[in-house]
Amino acid sequence: MLNRIRRFFDTHLGTDPTDQDPAAAARCAAAALLLEMAHMDDAMTAVEQAAIVAAVRERFGLSPEQAEELIACAQEERQQATDDHQFTSLINGQFDPRQRAALVELLWQVAYADQVLCKHEEYLVRKVANLLHVPHQTFIAAKHRVMGETVGAVQNPV
Repeated sequence: MLNRIRRFFDTHLGTDPTDQDPAAAARCAAAALLLEMAHMDDAMTAVEQAAIVAAVRERFGLSPEQAEELIACAQEERQQATDDHQFTSLINGQFDPRQRAALVELLWQVAYADQVLCKHEEYLVRKVANLLHVPHQTFIAAKHRVMGETVGAVQNPV
């Protein structure tokens, strides 16, 4: 995992990869969790994929090409993963509480991107929030914010 992340940051961001490994690994882990969310209902839709790309670009300040490369790296890691703990442990080591709460909100955004929340999606957000030590109140507040955005978007299409 770290070799691919090293190449990604070295190629696209021109940073010293030895300084970026822990943060890069955590970003890849976060993207892998977003991908896992999109696959929870057995069908990743185009709108979920777009939500993941937008989340990664905005959260990590990446160009479209960089975001796609990070997502490809995350997809590879997701397919090789045996559980979510390997991702959440990397994130816990690098993200502060505010960043972990923001990731939970991004998970809700991907879950609601297709306007349907299945029980497996809700389970994954709850599980990841617990593993990231995000307080229940923060978990629920993020859900309500995303639900409010989703309902508003449906009621007021652009």
